[in-house]
Amino acid sequence: MATITTPDGTEIFYKDWGSGRPIVFSHGWPLSSDDWDTQMLFFLQQGYRVIAHDRRGHGRSAQTADGHDMDHYADDLAALTAHLDLRDAVHVGHSTGGGEVARYLGRHGEGRAAKAVLISAVPPLMVRTDANPGGLPKKVFDDLQAQLAANRSAFYLALASGPFYGYNRPGAEPSEAIIRNWWRQGMTGSAKAHYDGIVAFSQTDFTEDLKRITVPVLVMHGDDDQIVPYADSGPLSAELVRNSTLKTYAGFPHGMPTTEAETINADLLEFVRS
Repeated sequence: MATITTPDGTEIFYKDWGSGRPIVFSHGWPLSSDDWDTQMLFFLQQGYRVIAHDRRGHGRSAQTADGHDMDHYADDLAALTAHLDLRDAVHVGHSTGGGEVARYLGRHGEGRAAKAVLISAVPPLMVRTDANPGGLPKKVFDDLQAQLAANRSAFYLALASGPFYGYNRPGAEPSEAIIRNWWRQGMTGSAKAHYDGIVAFSQTDFTEDLKRITVPVLVMHGDDDQIVPYADSGPLSAELVRNSTLKTYAGFPHGMPTTEAETINADLLEFVRS
């Protein structure tokens, strides 16, 4: 099992397949690198080197008590890219992973990066504040923490069966396999990391990170995202990044890399090749 140990002593699990130009995938909350299997196999077959890690406290990485914040997430990603000596990399982040990518580029610079992709991503800021009136009330995220603390297994099953993939929409055809895989990934990780992670993904302001990014960025977001609402995320991030392209997907859910993999993979490939 491939792992690195970060400067603060945390063991991080990662996958590193193939050769060629590196594409680095950062997963969403509360999942693991397994959530990228479809994308990794696709790009591997296209001749790319594909890398994905389990965020600290998630998947097979160490279940540390602390450090479940965007600065540590970004530092862990920086430690991985340095360990593998990645150059000219394309960083792809989904949901919380999009925040991780933005904070990594804003905090550690673009010396090893060539492009970035934010998919259904949490930036610029999810929670409602005076400066972000379109955000969600803090109570929404407090309720998520309460449900996790009360019965994490039931909470995760409901989330995967409903809004994450849009399976609660009229006419939706839920996939039991996708639901079970989401639940499996979530339950593998640490309850403490996931509890703290709700604060990390909802209350971190990525505005200055986005403003610092100069590499080309593709912002991909579905307009029926029930987890990270479209209007207060994708378009605002695209406005803040100076060299960005916004691609909006009509009717696509938050988990569109899984449910709409064929479309997402094709658009990712076009951007990587451009």
